[in-house]
Amino acid sequence: MHPASTALRIGARILTGSTYAILGADAFRLPGGRVGQASTTIAAMRRILPLPADDEQVVKANAAVQAIAGAALALGWFPRVSALALAASLVPTTIAGHAFWAIEDPLARKLQRVQFQKNLAMIGGLLFAVLDTKRPR
Repeated sequence: MHPASTALRIGARILTGSTYAILGADAFRLPGGRVGQASTTIAAMRRILPLPADDEQVVKANAAVQAIAGAALALGWFPRVSALALAASLVPTTIAGHAFWAIEDPLARKLQRVQFQKNLAMIGGLLFAVLDTKRPR
């Protein structure tokens, strides 16, 4: 494998993973308004998943997944599993945090749609990391 490829791969993992590690740790430490914002999504998820009754626990568990998987990805530990865990954690985060379709105000709706699309791009990047291989093609 070319040394530049290795350096880029390491840099990409550090940049991507550290973001989730930091934001996940912040959300775990101070879930704040995320709990109320996520309540509708969590209620819908409870119909198919056995989640704790306390919404704050669910938000903090999702944040912990992001912090731990983000750190693991940044450090190169189980990068595919870490990226997959991050992608999975971003699905409810994106739906709960950026439900632009439920917003009446056009400007606020547009801002949330941008954030929703950004999260979709982040999920896409993580899925590329899941498929990453060190073997030359």
